Amino acid sequence: MAPDLTRTTVGIVGAGPAGLMLSHLLARAGIESVVVDNRTRAQIEGTSRAGILEADSVRLLTDTGVSDRVLREGRRHAGIELRFEGAGHRIDFQELVGESVWLYPQTDVFTDLADARERDGADVRFGIAGTRVVDLTTERPGILFDDADGRPHEVRCDILVGADGAHGVCRSAVPEASRTHHFRAYPFAWFGVLVEAPPSAPELVYTHSRRGFALISQRTETVQRMYFQCDPDEDPADWSDDRIWSELQARVDGPDGFSLKEGPVTDRSVLRFRSLVCEPMRYGSMLLAGDAAHTVPPTGAKGLNLALADVRVLAEAVESAVRGRDRGALDTYGPRALRRVWRAQHFSYWMTSMLHRLPDATEFDVRRQLGELAAVVDSAAGSTYLAEAYTGWPG
Repeated sequence: MAPDLTRTTVGIVGAGPAGLMLSHLLARAGIESVVVDNRTRAQIEGTSRAGILEADSVRLLTDTGVSDRVLREGRRHAGIELRFEGAGHRIDFQELVGESVWLYPQTDVFTDLADARERDGADVRFGIAGTRVVDLTTERPGILFDDADGRPHEVRCDILVGADGAHGVCRSAVPEASRTHHFRAYPFAWFGVLVEAPPSAPELVYTHSRRGFALISQRTETVQRMYFQCDPDEDPADWSDDRIWSELQARVDGPDGFSLKEGPVTDRSVLRFRSLVCEPMRYGSMLLAGDAAHTVPPTGAKGLNLALADVRVLAEAVESAVRGRDRGALDTYGPRALRRVWRAQHFSYWMTSMLHRLPDATEFDVRRQLGELAAVVDSAAGSTYLAEAYTGWPG
């Protein structure tokens, strides 16, 4: 069966936040695109993903006309708490750098973008199968796939963007000789739970404990998200509600009497830690964005924000290449994006190594971490660096 052929300027593989935001920004510049994803919209919306949005990510959603729902329904946080040796120490973002972050689930960011693309009549195709990218080193690369009815389709474009995540087809389509992977696996993971309970704290609490790290986050007035450090091979089925609460309470326990408000655990999962950067972020007529190009540990809350920062830079490069007829502008994307990516890798690694207990940690290692934490909270310079990195670097 001959495939149905679609011709467009930019073909985008991946209809998550990165792909949809890029399509939205290109449309504002008068540039056509087609977005495809092997997941259905319902499948993406049904995947619970936490989210802390930097100030610039919020502005990107609101100022470009996606939606202002983040301002109406998101939770603005003007700081975080670092908790160690049983005491809390607040890092005041507003006082230090004049910025805030917003607690707003990634799922809601996706919904806002999907609604905006539908509102604007964009060509977004969910629920496809058998996706392949071809002819990447030519001036007319292609995306081949089957629709939900099994009919073959072909999208031919001038520029192809891989925004299909860490396990997508785009990065693996780049020959190994043409890419370099910088990779680190961590010897621990996060045990994440959703619980039906009121908030235990007004802002996120990052906890260093001799039992291991814990993060106390929020979701709504009645549902909370919490994490604690665990072995990567931990089986969530082995943990009862009582065992989970006992471990979480032990990690935040201290002489100040802070404790968590408990309730039924409705979801539990283990999140492994990896860092990856793929260089370069361009291969021929294909450019990589978001998790397709890099992943970070979640400790610094950088994953979604890096993806949005990528496509903001990429949209500018594509506009120059298409409307300015300057194909060389595409070469500027990777170096600009990677400057931010490596800063985020450093920040995420720093936060992770400062707060988590290594499996073979000695008393020296633990005391060194406590000294580092004290240096951060007792120093205006140290606190300012954390605040600046957490809320996001400009540009």
